[in-house]
Amino acid sequence: MTTVIDYKAGNLASVRLAFGALGEEVCVTSDPAAIRRATRLVFPGVGAAGAAMQTLRSAGLDTLIRERVASGVPFLGICLGMQILFDFSEEDGGVPTLGILPGRVVRFRPSAFKIPHMGWNEAVQKRAHPLLAGIPDKSHFYFVHSYHPVPENDADVVCRTSYNDVTFASMVSRANVAATQFHPEKSGEAGLRILRNFLTNS
Repeated sequence: MTTVIDYKAGNLASVRLAFGALGEEVCVTSDPAAIRRATRLVFPGVGAAGAAMQTLRSAGLDTLIRERVASGVPFLGICLGMQILFDFSEEDGGVPTLGILPGRVVRFRPSAFKIPHMGWNEAVQKRAHPLLAGIPDKSHFYFVHSYHPVPENDADVVCRTSYNDVTFASMVSRANVAATQFHPEKSGEAGLRILRNFLTNS
């Protein structure tokens, strides 16, 4: 069962609908027992790192997510769900996050362009990945974010995207973990292809 983690925020309805369009019925839940039974985990993201981590910690889901990732279950993070995989986020005054991938999340700093970064932008593929099967390089995806990850390890970076004079990691992966800064559930056919690949290639 593909399970979407409910942390009382986020774009749960659009993620459920996107998987439904692919014929996949997903379980949206914060129940630890259901998360332990999941064959795939999705952490969708709209919201702030501080509130998300507080909710996860209060329910013990931060530890459970780490355990499930360590067990090898395929995991897909989306937007905030990508950012909380790293060690620390600057958001909300500074928040320790899950520490599954080494690196930090920082705010877009230049003042010469609009924040948040919102709208369609291209993802330049830096290496092959099963979730990108059938997706042309420099395909466009939908972004909404004011913070972006800075991974410590270049090997974790799958795609990069440029916004004005900032180039950031827009997709990362290591072992059974993959995550996108963009929203595949709002990114048309290319986004649906990523979700389909997650169901079939992970």
